Amino acid sequence: MHTTTVYTDLAALPNHYEPLLSRAGNVSLFFTLPWYRNFIQSVLAPSEHLRIYAVDAAANASSPLAVLLMRYRDSDAGLLGARMLSGLSNYYTSLFGPVIEPGRSDAQMILDSLAAGIARDGIRWDLIDLHPLAADTPVFPALVTAFKNAGFIVQSYFCFGNWYLQVRGRTYAEYFETLPSQLKNTIRRKKRQLEKLGKVRIALHQDGTSLEEALRAYEQIYAMSWKIPEPYPKFIPGLCRTCAEAGWLRLGIIYIDDQPAAAQIWIVSSGIAAIYKLAYDERFSKLSAGSILTAYLMEHVIDVDKVHEIDYLTGDDDYKKDWMSDRRERWGIMAFNPRTPRGVLAAVRHLGARAARRAIDIVWGLWRTGN
Repeated sequence: MHTTTVYTDLAALPNHYEPLLSRAGNVSLFFTLPWYRNFIQSVLAPSEHLRIYAVDAAANASSPLAVLLMRYRDSDAGLLGARMLSGLSNYYTSLFGPVIEPGRSDAQMILDSLAAGIARDGIRWDLIDLHPLAADTPVFPALVTAFKNAGFIVQSYFCFGNWYLQVRGRTYAEYFETLPSQLKNTIRRKKRQLEKLGKVRIALHQDGTSLEEALRAYEQIYAMSWKIPEPYPKFIPGLCRTCAEAGWLRLGIIYIDDQPAAAQIWIVSSGIAAIYKLAYDERFSKLSAGSILTAYLMEHVIDVDKVHEIDYLTGDDDYKKDWMSDRRERWGIMAFNPRTPRGVLAAVRHLGARAARRAIDIVWGLWRTGN
């Protein structure tokens, strides 16, 4: 048997959960405490609150099995006024989900306890939304089953494609030869063109040295790019400082005539290089400064950092297919509470009246029979 405890502050989470979250960093930086701390400090609004569900082995309260970080608003103006519990994630997050001890034979029971703990919570949730989840792992179908077992109506939905590269021990030179001919020719031609300009240099920032100056250059480039202003201006600087402290940061900036022309934020952790943010000053677009910088950072993480995977994170942009080798998908899970009026209304809106009615009948039938 397992027990689920609810915490309302990250600082209140017992210290024995830190090793679990640390090991989760082997899967993704998005499951680590440094990631969550920066997210909480720079994104969470005053009206939002944490809801952390932690699963322990009942026989050993200091044996953590899983933890799920969620949030909710004081008065949620969401779907039909439903009381919604959401994952501690947003568009900055490329992967989310419960942090669970890997390789457990009782993973389904652990997730059942987690979902049951949410169902029994003192706050009666109408709607639960978790995204983006890795659809290609056993946790995803197990989580769907767990919410169904807890009496929820469950709908899964597509979020985005995720392109990534399996390095397979190759050098950068070997990898480069596998790129499409057009991309290889562009990089070679534009690199020669930049070299002829003379005043071109690339700066790579990995720690706190000159980081604030680098962040100012990044923000200048971002302001001159095609991208909309950041809705949470403290998030990216906070993430870079967090990653620099942990040794994860690879912030590359290319300067042309001493002007910052393009910048990229990569994060290297546990043998995985995540390409997190790209921006270039549109005045330098014809020089393909962004592609030159991508090639430079590719060479660094492959030949110096010796990563085994490079992850382009969020989206099916065409240019990502040229650099990467494989694609996987991120999906979401919505769980509707058929025991609350707003939960039923939310299910009807998402599933349609007939499908919602059938789902509710199934859920209540299972509950009446004790299954």
